[in-house]
Order: sequence, then C-alpha cells, then structure tokens
Amino acid sequence: MAERETASSVPPKCGPYISSVTSRSMNLMIRGVVLFLIGVFLALVLNLLQIQRNVTLFPPDVIASIFSSAWWVPPCCGTASAVIGLLYPCIDRHLGEPHKFKREWSSVMRCVAVFVGINHASAKVDFDNNIQLSLTLAALSIGLWWTFDRSRSGFGLGVGIAFLATLVTQLLVYNGVYQYTSPDFLYVRSWLPCIFFAGGITMGNIGRQLAMVSKTILT
Repeated sequence: MAERETASSVPPKCGPYISSVTSRSMNLMIRGVVLFLIGVFLALVLNLLQIQRNVTLFPPDVIASIFSSAWWVPPCCGTASAVIGLLYPCIDRHLGEPHKFKREWSSVMRCVAVFVGINHASAKVDFDNNIQLSLTLAALSIGLWWTFDRSRSGFGLGVGIAFLATLVTQLLVYNGVYQYTSPDFLYVRSWLPCIFFAGGITMGNIGRQLAMVSKTILT
C-alpha cells in the first residue's frame, strides 16, 4: 500500500519526444528574438543613412524618435528579418540541401558589412543617373549572393523577397505613409529591389548560422 502511494505521488516524467519538441520550440523562439533584434538594429542604422541624404522623407509629425525614424519601421523590419532568417534554414531542410558554404561567423559578419556598404553606397555615392546606380547595386547584390551564399534556394528566396518588399513599399508610398525623392520606378527608386535582395541574403545567412549553432547545442 505504501509503495503504491509513493509511486502515485511521483510526477510523471516527460517522454523524449515531448522534451525534444519543447527544446525545439524554445530554440525557434530564441532564434526568432535574436533575428528580430538584429533586424531592428539594422533598420535604425540604415534608415538613418537614407534620411540623412534625403532619400526617404517622412512627414514631420511622424518623425518622433532619436534616430529620426518612423516608429513602425524598426518593428516591421525586425519581424521581416525574423521570418526570413527562420525561413531560409527551413527551406534548406525541406529541399534536402543543407547549406554548408562558408558556414562560420566571420563570413556572416563580412556579409553584414557588405550589405551595410551597399546601403551606404545607395545613400552616399553620387552617380550621373539612377540607371548607373541601379546597375551597380544590382551587380553588388548578386556579388554578395555569389560570395556568401551560392545556393539556388537562397537566390530564389532573395528574388521573391525583393519582389514582395518592393510591392509593399510601393503601396505604402502610394498611400502617403512616406515618399522617396526623385522616384524613377513608379513611386520608389529603381535600386530598391537590389537592397531588399541583399537584405534577404544577409538575414538568410544569419538565420542559417544561428540554426547550425542551435543544432550543435541540441545534439
């Protein structure tokens, strides 16, 4: 009788499957938060570069933060960064093509530096016309993919991200949320898809590296 009462008082232990699911969910959440914070930080820095050169203009009543950025821009960029960073390793896993090209943090940091440089060029470097600027940034963006990614899935996702992000930006500008100076591609600048493509590749590399690190920890 005593043995039965002792056995019933011991809480049941979670099975290995439940423990694995819990650790994976926690890991996914941590990676999402890290990617979100990275996206917010990059949005603040890069948006500041664009505003300083008057590439993007926000209404005066919207500019309320210390970084002269609309309050909704960093959270939106952070959310997009988290989605992209989690999507890249997921697509790799489903395609059965694990990305192993230059899988170290030094390569990821160089990729981030090149991405920031591409944004800096779009805001600081003066070209004779927007066509030259767009072609230059397109070459730099493809060069970033070739140097740090070289996967078909990465290129395809980068193109899709560039298309969707440009479409959303067009809608925001059309509705008067903000505007671009000297638009030459409907309501935005023609080089904007190149920036979104490079950003997708960059966040994808960060997401892949975080996924590899977390996989090593779990195993």
